[in-house]
Amino acid sequence: MSKLYLVSAGPGDSELVAPKATAAISASSDLVAYGLYLELLGNVCAGKTHHDLPLGEEIGRARLALDLAASGKTTALISSGDIGIYAMATLVFELLDEQLQGKENKPEWLDVEIEVVPGISAMQAGASRIGAILGHDFCTISLSDLLTPWQTIEKRLHACGQGDFVVSFYNPRSKKRDWQINSARDILLQYRPENTPVLLGRQLTREDENITITTLEQLHSKDVDMFTLVSVGNSETRHIINGSKEWVYTPRGYQKKL
Repeated sequence: MSKLYLVSAGPGDSELVAPKATAAISASSDLVAYGLYLELLGNVCAGKTHHDLPLGEEIGRARLALDLAASGKTTALISSGDIGIYAMATLVFELLDEQLQGKENKPEWLDVEIEVVPGISAMQAGASRIGAILGHDFCTISLSDLLTPWQTIEKRLHACGQGDFVVSFYNPRSKKRDWQINSARDILLQYRPENTPVLLGRQLTREDENITITTLEQLHSKDVDMFTLVSVGNSETRHIINGSKEWVYTPRGYQKKL
């Protein structure tokens, strides 16, 4: 049986890679990934055939992984964080769906056995660094409008504000997109206090990790780049300081409920 593992590499720290992910890579002969992910995984990738496709070639990576697996090679398609969250798993299933609809001419793909191996996403890694910001209902929103119209993203931002969800922003800024995070801030300020705690987590769990705790009022695109996760608390989220220690947590309940 042809086998394709969809492997989550976690946020960057090799100690946060799940044993099941390591086992999937060990069982594979071919690894398909953006090269940085293979470097971060280290020795577990040794002795395998590497297929390194650059950023922007995500569909090409998914196609290649399916082709390799369909040819009989046990293959691992690897993505950082959790491969099912804003990552490569969905592209594989989109391609399979298109094959079933007759839009592709790759019937051999349908014979591939697929196993998705979950992992730690950036929002979880970031939350662990500062306490428990995800302690109550939360959502994630990608601020990239490459595939989603900004009008739709705006609706989701207003819904997040109205629902008082803690929110983690993925893709908050790139070289060509430097205004979306400021627009998101302004929308959320309509619904929650200016001093709402905000986490800026850059290169989470990696050697050059940088953690900043700021406020919603002070959140600005100049402090954010494409390697930064932004998590914004809800109206009850607390920033507590004990000497040199500081933590951010979101209570399990609302004060007005108690």
